[in-house]
Amino acid sequence: MTSRLLQASLGSPDYDGIRDALRQDSSVEVLAVRGLAVRAAVLPLFRRDNGGLRQVVRIDVTGEANAGLDLALEDGDGAGVATGRTDDAGRATLLVPEVAETRRLTLRVRDVTGLVGAAPLDVTPQRKWNVFVVHHSHLDIGYTDTQGTVLRHHLDYLDAAVRLADETADWPDDARFRWSVESSMPALRWLAARPDDMVADFVRASQAGQIEVTAFPMQLHTEACSAEELYRQLRFVEQLRSVYGIDVRSAMHTDIPGAVVGVVDALNAAGVRYLAAAHNWAGRSVPYITGGDKLGRPFRWRAPSGRELLVWFTDTPHGMAYMEGNTVGLVDGYDLAEDLLPRYLGSLADRPYPYGPGTFGWYAAPGQVGAAKAPDVLDAVHLRVQGAHADNAGPSIMPAEIARRWNETWAYPRLRMATNADFFEHVEEHHLDQLQVHEGDWTDWWADGLGSGARPLGYVRRAQNVLRSAETLHSLAGATAEGVDEAYDKAALFDEHTWGAANPWEDAEEGGDSGGLQWTRKSAVGYQSYDDALDLLQAGSRRFGATWGPAGDALASFVVVNPGTFARTDVARAFLPRDVVAVDVPITLVDARTGEPVPHREEEVDPDEWPTRPIGRHLEAVVPDVPGLGHVRLDVVRGDAPAPEPINLGRDGVIENEYYRVTYDLAEGYISSIFDKAAGRELVNADAAAGFGQYIYDRYATAPHFNHMSGHMLVHDKTLLGDRAIGRNAGVVKCERTPAGERLVVELTGKGVDWLRTTIDLYAGVPRLDLRFQLGKQPTAAKEAVFFAFPLAVSGPPSVWELTGGVGGTHLPSVPGSAEHMRPIRHWTAFEDAGLTVAWATLEAPLVQFGSIHMPYAPFPPTLDVEPSTIYSWALNNIWDTNFPSQQSGETTFRYAVASATGGVPGRRLGAATAAGLTDAFVATLATGEDEAPATGVFVSVDDPDVLVTSIGRVDGDLVVRLQSLADGPVEAGLQVPRLRRALVDSGLGRDVEEAPVRDGAAIVRLPACGIVAVTVKGNL
Repeated sequence: MTSRLLQASLGSPDYDGIRDALRQDSSVEVLAVRGLAVRAAVLPLFRRDNGGLRQVVRIDVTGEANAGLDLALEDGDGAGVATGRTDDAGRATLLVPEVAETRRLTLRVRDVTGLVGAAPLDVTPQRKWNVFVVHHSHLDIGYTDTQGTVLRHHLDYLDAAVRLADETADWPDDARFRWSVESSMPALRWLAARPDDMVADFVRASQAGQIEVTAFPMQLHTEACSAEELYRQLRFVEQLRSVYGIDVRSAMHTDIPGAVVGVVDALNAAGVRYLAAAHNWAGRSVPYITGGDKLGRPFRWRAPSGRELLVWFTDTPHGMAYMEGNTVGLVDGYDLAEDLLPRYLGSLADRPYPYGPGTFGWYAAPGQVGAAKAPDVLDAVHLRVQGAHADNAGPSIMPAEIARRWNETWAYPRLRMATNADFFEHVEEHHLDQLQVHEGDWTDWWADGLGSGARPLGYVRRAQNVLRSAETLHSLAGATAEGVDEAYDKAALFDEHTWGAANPWEDAEEGGDSGGLQWTRKSAVGYQSYDDALDLLQAGSRRFGATWGPAGDALASFVVVNPGTFARTDVARAFLPRDVVAVDVPITLVDARTGEPVPHREEEVDPDEWPTRPIGRHLEAVVPDVPGLGHVRLDVVRGDAPAPEPINLGRDGVIENEYYRVTYDLAEGYISSIFDKAAGRELVNADAAAGFGQYIYDRYATAPHFNHMSGHMLVHDKTLLGDRAIGRNAGVVKCERTPAGERLVVELTGKGVDWLRTTIDLYAGVPRLDLRFQLGKQPTAAKEAVFFAFPLAVSGPPSVWELTGGVGGTHLPSVPGSAEHMRPIRHWTAFEDAGLTVAWATLEAPLVQFGSIHMPYAPFPPTLDVEPSTIYSWALNNIWDTNFPSQQSGETTFRYAVASATGGVPGRRLGAATAAGLTDAFVATLATGEDEAPATGVFVSVDDPDVLVTSIGRVDGDLVVRLQSLADGPVEAGLQVPRLRRALVDSGLGRDVEEAPVRDGAAIVRLPACGIVAVTVKGNL
């Protein structure tokens, strides 16, 4: 008795309910009599008969006496067209001659006593489908089990795939077992670990078209990747081609509902033009209210560069995302597939979505059910299937067996066991001109999950930038940065979309409850990427420093390198060991270009306090006009007096430099004023709902530790906003002036944290405001979020923001259905106001919400009146109930920068320049070589202000300069490198190589809009 009380918990979907809904929605009730209900479905199912085709009308009768009924379809003259009898389940399949237009027939139902009833039935023309069954396994590196266990299982799956390919090699071509390796990492590991004869079998199966390896090594939150990281993750494509002879023609993007615009150019650079996306909305996404109901499938996705991908995408309303084929029985058995697949195809042709609201992950508000979406228009469908109804499922022979029996039985639809690329080749050949073209970012609805691992994410984002500088320094020193690819790979493993167990709050040793083990490994790889980056930076700076010697009359010399593209004045930090210059010797830093002293700040490392650290002095100085990708020499000479002590500026909360005056409201806990002295304008909107830099802590009235709960929530107002608190009552810890500038440090009280510290820096001569927020996060399983507010006194929303491999903007196109309540940006956004451009940059925290703070549950309504010029940095959250860690704690740092400029400076340029202070920190290294370092010099330069040198590497001894354009149109830039003789240009991964013309010692490089290229320099740097 009590078992009736028990209900299924949240989480896994109910396939029976989904399938019953499909049966109901794909048929109509034509007769209800004597306690019987008769439903009929005209299906796209055809059988050959004497050279012609007959199409199927399927009858379902429910009621006590539904078996053994005689059915007849008759025309208007009473002539018989088709007959049949219901089976024990009350079902019958009637075959009628194919119709070219709607034909009205009469359905008569009889039992042993005679006529039960009759009803008219319209038989309509049906589409002749080509069904491409793409068998794969979705790779979650974790989630269902610990990471190592999952990866070993995937190698086992490839063993099985090779065997099944061999066993079915003599089957009819359409029915042969075919396997698409969704993520190439298991294939790469398998090829490296298996004996030569097994590898040869794999390669033969690949070349025979039975196994396809796709481009991405794992399923990435692409917006978490830097552009360099994203491109490097596609370097394995060429390895598969050149080492194994395995052609890579397509990519798969699974689970994550969105991909950054840079994916288009990156895949094209790898020679890949096909992308199968299967988006698991899981209730956290409502694309049908942001234009997704107008997104056809397939479609052509075009980048600003003009390059395109041919994209097929499957979403939850089409059938459990990447289990679309599982939903219709293609892994369960022939009878179930024969029942469901024709109904499904008929629904694709006739309805906006084959499944309506109520399907797992498909929740809608009234009037928001995607009714405007047009049905599929092609005769081809890409149908993913997995070997079981789960992530990380292995291969099964069942789909191939179903395809073989199906094609022996039915003429249409035609089932083909296909690789991913097979489908795209068919569409490209037959339907390309019919497809929609969409441009811009495909903003990821799941990006909010990035805030669920804020501390390690911040470390990875720092690593991405440090790695660029480290590789550049090694390369300029004439060496290859060994280990840089591996460090990027660790960052990518963190950016892989599986961040925790299915039930991350549990701490078992295996399965989906192994949350503790999985997060330990996941976070460790993030921290390790940063540690490796710092190792490479230290080695690169020392190697670079050894290429130059100090000035002859100096105690020591530092070479200060600007790894950014353009000249700037900024702070440099250096360490002067006591074995180079004793700590009791007063010093002066001298700019070797001018002979003028450079004021500096000193902080001695006290051996009594830090006996475990190198002893000496940390120096901080603002170095003016350091050329981009160039250097300035600072000489250390004996000074007349010790460096001055900091000057206490009091407790009124005001600091300033040549460019800005900043006032902090101690009582309210935020910056009340940022006055731009050059523009004569206030940058803070004093009338905004939140203060500038204000700490905001939200708690939600939803319970933790219920799998997929957030995907089942609907909220249309602030009902579930349980509590909102702000940081207040700031106390001044430090307010001082040093030779490097002025600094204010305050500490506040606030919910959710043990302590909260804000540091504001205005460096002397630097036209930028730097902010650092540090918080001691309290652990809690409660649903929470932390925001920092930045209300700007400008007249509208941001014009542009940086994306991975591209630029987004308020008035720039995006793929229909993209998320709009939040944006995962790379580092900067900019506002272009009348007479003033304002830029805002972030280092660790990529998530922003423009104008308001939105509820974190679909359909994500705003909780505040919209203020278009306010940025809310969504620093951290634990909204997700699965896949991400369920709580966060510990000291965590978030850094930001703000700058402004008059004279119509484009937002893209100011944004990049502002972010450079965070992402391209000056590197000061001791000159330890023989030849005296020049006073200044430039290693590489580019003459277009919209073209960035992102990094410099070496390949086979040649210098490789990587360029990225921020311009919204094609540009031609001159790249200068000393002693450049020839230059070869490619699209970033060594393909499509062209010779660049060289004029006056500069390579003339053409870049498409927002394009990325790599220039190989043939010369002797």
